[in-house]
Amino acid sequence: MKPQSVALAIALLGFPAVTVAAIAPSAKIIQQSQEVKGFVNLYYEPSQGELYLEVNRLNQPFLLVTSLPQGVGSNDIGLDRGQLGQTRMVQFERQGPYIVLKQLNSQYRANTLDAAEQRAVAEAFADSVLWQGKVVEGQSVLVAINDLVLSDLHGVSSVLQQTGQGDYQLDLGRSVILPTGIKSFAKNADVDVQLTFKADVAGEQVAQVTPDGRLMSVRMRYSFVELPDAGYQARAYHPMSGYLSDEYRDYATPFDQPLVQRFILRHRLQKVHPGPAPSEVVKPIIYYLDSGVPEPIRSALLDGARWWESAFTRAGFINGFKVELLPKDADPQDIRYNMIQWVHRATRGWSYGVALTDPRTGEIIKGQVTLGSLRVRQDYLIAKGLTAGWQDRIAADKAATALSLARIRQLAAHEVGHTLGLDHNFAASSNQDASVMDYPHPKIQLKGAILIFQHLTLLASAFGMILLSLMVIAMRAMHALNKHYKLSC
Repeated sequence: MKPQSVALAIALLGFPAVTVAAIAPSAKIIQQSQEVKGFVNLYYEPSQGELYLEVNRLNQPFLLVTSLPQGVGSNDIGLDRGQLGQTRMVQFERQGPYIVLKQLNSQYRANTLDAAEQRAVAEAFADSVLWQGKVVEGQSVLVAINDLVLSDLHGVSSVLQQTGQGDYQLDLGRSVILPTGIKSFAKNADVDVQLTFKADVAGEQVAQVTPDGRLMSVRMRYSFVELPDAGYQARAYHPMSGYLSDEYRDYATPFDQPLVQRFILRHRLQKVHPGPAPSEVVKPIIYYLDSGVPEPIRSALLDGARWWESAFTRAGFINGFKVELLPKDADPQDIRYNMIQWVHRATRGWSYGVALTDPRTGEIIKGQVTLGSLRVRQDYLIAKGLTAGWQDRIAADKAATALSLARIRQLAAHEVGHTLGLDHNFAASSNQDASVMDYPHPKIQLKGAILIFQHLTLLASAFGMILLSLMVIAMRAMHALNKHYKLSC
C-alpha cells in the first residue's frame, strides 16, 4: 500500500494523519541521539553506539588532526599525553549515495589564476581517500562515522613496531567511542575514542607502563578543525630568519625561478595601527598553562613563558603576548586555546613544542607545548650532586631548588618559542647567550686549586655522559615522531 493510502486509512479511523513511517531515517536518528552542535554537528545514538556526522560542508577544505589526550607514559615509545598527530587537509565529497573523506595533496600547487594550469597540477598528482560512508536518507545529510574514528589514523601500531615493542594490532572488540568526549566548538569538533591494541607477546617498554602489556588501551582524539579565514599574509622563509618553515612545489613559477617555495610558521598578529611604530594589537596571542601543574613549578613556568611578553613589546607589539593559567571553565580541547601541558612519564624524557599550522600558508592555529614533569626532578638531583661538598647544607638545598626552578623557567620559554615558530639558535652561546632558543651550557670558573680542577674534570666527564645519554634518547624519540610534525625539542 502506498504511504498516501496508509495516511488516509489512519485518518478515516480517527487517528492523526502524521505517521511514524513518514519520518525520514535521518530525522529519526536526530530525534533519538545525543546532539552536539558547532563547527560540525554530531549525533550519538546511545542504544546502538553509533555516531553520525552531518555533512554540511561539502567540497570545503578543513583540517583533520589526531591527538592523544591519554598517553602511554613511556619516553622510549614516545606516545605522550597531548601529542598532536599529522595535520591533514581534507574535504567531504559526495559520490552518488556515498560520502568520501579525501585528503588533499597540498604539496603540489599552481599559484595562478589560470584554471587550466591549476587543473593540470591537480590531475597530475594523487589524492588519498581516507574513508567512505553511505548517506542516511533524509533532508539532513547524515553519515555514520564509527569506522572512521575507530581506526588507528594516529599510527600507534606503527610507532610501537618502530620502537621495538612488537606487533600490536587494533582490537575493535575492545575499542569504543566515548560519548562524553564528543564535543563541538566554534572552530573545531572533537571525537574521543578508547582504542585497545593487542599483541601476543608484550613489548618490554609497554609492559613497564601497562597493567597487562599484551593489551594497551589509550584515548585518541579526532579533531575536525576549521581553516583560518582570509587576511593572513604568508611570509617567505629566509635561512637567517631563525624560523621553522614549511614548503611546497609551485608549478606556476617561471622556469628560471625556484620550484620549491618555503614559508615561515608564525601566529597571526596585527597592530591596531599598522606600521613600524609600536602599537597595541588587535588580538593578543594567549597561551594557557595546564592547571594540573603544582607549585612552586607552576609559578616558575608562568614566569618563564612570560619572558616572551617583553620580547613582543620590544618588537613593537604592545601586549601582543600573554600567558595565563587555564580557567576552570575552559576546555583545552577548544582549538582556540594555545596550551602548555604538564606531562608525566615513567622515565625522564624530552620536552617539546608543536604547532598545528595551516598547510596552505604556515599560519599557526594552535601552539601545543609538552613539558616532561621529571625534568625538574633530574635537575634537582644534578644540583644536589654539585653541592654535595658544601658545608652549609641549608644553603646547598636552597641553591639546588633555585637551580631547578631556573632551569624549568628557561625550558618553558624555549619550548614556547618553538610553538611561536622559532627554530634553535645555537649561535647564541657564542654571543653572550643572546637567545633562549639555544641550549644552556654550564659555566664553570676555575679558581686555581688542584682539588677543584680534579672535581671539575670529573664534572665535565659526568656532563659528557649525560649529554651522550640525552643524544641517544633524542634519536629514539625523533625516530618515533611522525615526519609531518612541526616539532623541535
